[in-house]
Amino acid sequence: MSVTQPWRKLFYLVIGLLLPGLVAHPVRAEGLNASFESGAGLTVPSPAQLDLPNPPSRIATVDLTYDAIDVWDRIRRGFGMPDLNSELVTEQQVFYLNRPAYLKRVFERGRRYLFHIVNELERRGMPTELALLPMVESAFNPMAYSRAHASGLWQFIPSTGKHFNLEQNWWVDERRDVVASTAAALDYLQTIYEMHGDWQLALASYNWGEGSVARAIEKNRAAGLPTEYAYLQMPAETRNYVPKLQALKNIVAQPELFNVTLPYVANRPYFATVEGPAGLDLATAAKLAETPLDEFVALNPGYKRPVIPAGTQPLVLPAEKADVFRSNLAMQADDAAKWRTYHVEASDTVERVAERFGLSSGQLREVNGLPAGARLVEGQAVLVPVAGDPDGALAAARLLPDTALSSTAAAPAPVIKKRVVVRDKHGRKKVIYTTVKPSTKASARARDAHAGKSTKAGNRKASSGAKPKARVKSPQKQKAAAKSKSSPKKR
Repeated sequence: MSVTQPWRKLFYLVIGLLLPGLVAHPVRAEGLNASFESGAGLTVPSPAQLDLPNPPSRIATVDLTYDAIDVWDRIRRGFGMPDLNSELVTEQQVFYLNRPAYLKRVFERGRRYLFHIVNELERRGMPTELALLPMVESAFNPMAYSRAHASGLWQFIPSTGKHFNLEQNWWVDERRDVVASTAAALDYLQTIYEMHGDWQLALASYNWGEGSVARAIEKNRAAGLPTEYAYLQMPAETRNYVPKLQALKNIVAQPELFNVTLPYVANRPYFATVEGPAGLDLATAAKLAETPLDEFVALNPGYKRPVIPAGTQPLVLPAEKADVFRSNLAMQADDAAKWRTYHVEASDTVERVAERFGLSSGQLREVNGLPAGARLVEGQAVLVPVAGDPDGALAAARLLPDTALSSTAAAPAPVIKKRVVVRDKHGRKKVIYTTVKPSTKASARARDAHAGKSTKAGNRKASSGAKPKARVKSPQKQKAAAKSKSSPKKR
């Protein structure tokens, strides 16, 4: 017998054992079943045969091996804040889900800004659920303005905006500028996160103020209580602030679970920035960019006047229209409508200035945001056309919130004449006029007085804060007063 015979026998034995299974019924690929039927091999039945009375709940997962489908997918991938589970979160979810039209409108409005915000968050290594914070703050409306004078997508109050270098003047309010305000908001959020080391406390600080949150933490620490967000005493608005963001995060994480359809937000830039020539009105710029005026204003909400000012304020255009704008501007630069600022002279009135530059008084007021009845003050800056049809600027002015409610206090403080009553050495009254450059508040009061618009309430407010004038006593009264002070009082 040869040496290879034992191995040959073993080979045939193995083939004999496997052959019945290989020639049995074809295997079905749906699932596995360990039972055998007579004459059949291992079969694989459908999962429908499994009896699971309580199927496991769905767990949201993100496959990081594939590129993001859209911006919503990128947001889900970057979730980094601890979840908050409370009844308040459930209440906020019910609030949003009971208003599907509102939710759809807000998500749709955010399409313009989400890619830029998510890009900035990822660049800084910050949690991407913060991209949903403008929904809580402003419903993604860059024109939003609160009773506390907070403005823009991120709702900056004037003082905090100035602290983070957001320019606020007669021409622009960068609290509403999407690019500038997003950078400032993320700077602020990073600052308060580093202060607390906790994102929920950072968000509470964003809403309530870091000083208020610090005092609430110290109060709990002194009482031996936990210092986490959920245990602090805070106003109702702040108490509901993080739950609102958590509710939106839950909806975005599993929209199909809540029967919500998120609008498609492409994973590419929605807008680009270009340099805009000073003096070009916004309507003409929109025309050169071949973009509807309302869309153009929605991308450039930081402008307070319908004309591009001189300076570094860039124009924001749909990404695919940037080259179109540059090309059209190069061809039509000389024919484009232009505006400039005119500084009011002492003898000027609204009617005279309007007539001089080919406008009606109503058009001049509308472009410059001058309320009905307001008079011009010497040195005041107003926009006037250099060339072209003013209708475009008027159309743009009607889409800007500041033009209808513009305050003259927001304009550059003009140089005006101040009327002062003094007495000469003989005690006789004498009126003199001094040229001053007042502060903003003083300028507003002076202009109101000049325009004859001082009200009784304003007079009461001014008189209550002013110090009473000292009366000059006669020599006899002065001697009597000195004598009474030197004599001791009776108790």
